[in-house]
Amino acid sequence: MKSLTDIPVPTRLKLSTLWTATMFCYVYGDYFGLYTDNKLASMAQGNIGPLGPATPGMLVAVSLMMAIPALLIAATLYLPAAICRWSNIVFGLLYTAIMAMTLPGAAPFYITLAVIEMALTAAIVIAAWTWATTEGGPE
Repeated sequence: MKSLTDIPVPTRLKLSTLWTATMFCYVYGDYFGLYTDNKLASMAQGNIGPLGPATPGMLVAVSLMMAIPALLIAATLYLPAAICRWSNIVFGLLYTAIMAMTLPGAAPFYITLAVIEMALTAAIVIAAWTWATTEGGPE
């Protein structure tokens, strides 16, 4: 019987899969949030929770905020290495901070997903930060 062999996983692939997992948690958190008291009624009234009214500008801002992690799934595989590394560090830190700011007063399911999301984005920062030492540095 053959033994299992680990092959090195390139940092770009690690980062891309971490962003993918993060996005799944974001989507599930938002979906599960629809089941909380008065959420759908509030949405029907044109409110985005603590962000206030669902104005066109607010919807564009929230769309851009959620598009960045989704785009990083692909961008991590295609950007030049130095830009890739720094964009993952900067956005990993930013999205870790955003999730930390949403924790106070949140429902238990949301806190659970937020902690997982913060662990994932922290792992992104660590993987990008140590990229230079683990694979001989970005191109």
